[in-house]
Amino acid sequence: MLSYLWNNYVSVAAMILFGIGFCNLLLQRNLIKKIIGLNIMDTAVYLFLASMGYIEGRFAPILKDGVTEASQYVNPLPSGLVLTGIVVSVSVTALMLGLTVKLYERYRTLDIDEITTMVRKEHE
Repeated sequence: MLSYLWNNYVSVAAMILFGIGFCNLLLQRNLIKKIIGLNIMDTAVYLFLASMGYIEGRFAPILKDGVTEASQYVNPLPSGLVLTGIVVSVSVTALMLGLTVKLYERYRTLDIDEITTMVRKEHE
């Protein structure tokens, strides 16, 4: 069991990072800390995808030295998905931070429980 974990240390690291981000997302009350937790989860998923797409001894899918066999190259799809995910993640983070700034301007706190309480009082 230990040798299996050691051979797949990148996947194990990705799972640990995902767990840290998920716990942070669930347990923190501060909105900025929740956003950081979500970004840690995103990074873990990208690390996992990149590690699954890598095959030792293979090359990038660029024709080299006349080799045209597909078995000599790495599938470019995982790296494309990671790059697309990073772009989407940056956009979502910017949107969340913008909304967090607006919430702070209105309620003068970043504590999600206090904001929820204030919103309920407004609607009574």
